[in-house]
Amino acid sequence: MGTMWEVLWHQSGTPTRLVRWEQEMRVRIFGVNLATHKQHTLKALADVATEAGIRLVDVSDQPNAAQVANVSIEITPDSMLEENQPCVTFLNFQNETRIDSAAMQMRNRDAWRCAYHEAMHIMGVRGHPAGKTVLSYFPSKVDGLMPLDRVMLRAWYSPKMRGGMTPFEVLPVLADELVASMADKDKAQLARDRFFRNTIDHMQSFADGKGDVPVIVKRSGKSTEEGIRFGRMEMSYFLGVAYLEGATVPQDSTQAVRWLQRAANLGSRTAQARLGAATAR
Repeated sequence: MGTMWEVLWHQSGTPTRLVRWEQEMRVRIFGVNLATHKQHTLKALADVATEAGIRLVDVSDQPNAAQVANVSIEITPDSMLEENQPCVTFLNFQNETRIDSAAMQMRNRDAWRCAYHEAMHIMGVRGHPAGKTVLSYFPSKVDGLMPLDRVMLRAWYSPKMRGGMTPFEVLPVLADELVASMADKDKAQLARDRFFRNTIDHMQSFADGKGDVPVIVKRSGKSTEEGIRFGRMEMSYFLGVAYLEGATVPQDSTQAVRWLQRAANLGSRTAQARLGAATAR
């Protein structure tokens, strides 16, 4: 359950909204040593796209590939990129809801171990959790998806999800998919409810300026003061929405107004807009 929560955090220290593909993925793979890397990279993309139910088309050999592709993957020389980030993915979207295009770079010598990790990012799953997933900075497997990766992708692209959902709207859907995969569902549901309560407590402390980001985010070494400061504002807004909508917590209009007001005071325009809806209830 902790992995499901950690995956919703950007490594800078900011919790994220759900973004995903709502169109076919047209992939162009180019760069150095393609004979070694192309098929493995395509297999990684095909595996994640299949779990998500998104159509994948390889356009690499088309003469206009650069123009028609919405997923560009470059295998770079080993002299490019940084030692502490030999593979990187960028998601492009107008707003934090639907992915318009994506670009991935992987160094030649790191491409094989990076392919599945970056393929998960391509699908919109941006975090680096500590659990048994290819997204971990310390994975036990790199050449294929783990069961938890498949659970995440199925939930991420479930009809219950929609682009732009906040972490507390996303978390119950992720948790339900995880519970459904467990042998002892009653025990799993109790663990889920306990996890929800503890997470809300921790995040209220974080939003209030007292608590901290998940430990794995700090361990990444890439969190920033600015990212965490922005994360506290965003988390205040997310808590307000959670209490307003009854997502992860029971509905509570008083708490909703409290957290939305805090987010608005910290500069969140979205929170200012939602305050009207909260006070009207």
